[in-house]
Amino acid sequence: MHFYNSLTEKELARLLKEDDKAAFTEIYKRFWKGLYQTSFNILRNDEDAQDITQNVFISLWHRRNQVEITSIKPYLHQAARFLVFKTIRDKKYDLQLAERLKEITVEIINDDPLIYKEQQQLLYQLLNSLPESCREVFVLSRFENYTYKQIAVYLNISEKAVEKRMTKTLKLIRSGLTVEMCVALFIATEGVS
Repeated sequence: MHFYNSLTEKELARLLKEDDKAAFTEIYKRFWKGLYQTSFNILRNDEDAQDITQNVFISLWHRRNQVEITSIKPYLHQAARFLVFKTIRDKKYDLQLAERLKEITVEIINDDPLIYKEQQQLLYQLLNSLPESCREVFVLSRFENYTYKQIAVYLNISEKAVEKRMTKTLKLIRSGLTVEMCVALFIATEGVS
């Protein structure tokens, strides 16, 4: 008989891969609260946080034989972050979310600065693939904090043209943006240090 609560994450991952339901139950008991809290801290919505947490565990069970998990906690938290950002993108959360997201991104940077650096490099590759006119408007707006009016004067174009370029730029970015890169984009455009 296994005493699942004393098993390491590695042992639980091995048992999970062998279709051990008790190991899955132990993983759920250990990590559901942290996953829920992470999701809720960003979204401030109990129902969405519960749905995300539930979906992470459903996915874990369905994919138990397909993925190689070396450490359960980081795997689950990455899956939760993915679903949180997917929810944000799909539901187009309000602007107040930006402030909450800013607080969480600082934690992500502190937890794993190498992941942040890698995501930031991917973001810059995406930005460099944009047409010059779109990239220029985006950089002036998001990195230099110019208003649309200031950009219009600087580029000698109308404010409406600036708005159209920004709309096009954001559509291009969204189409090439993975959820993980949303964090890097948000951090880069908010100037988090």
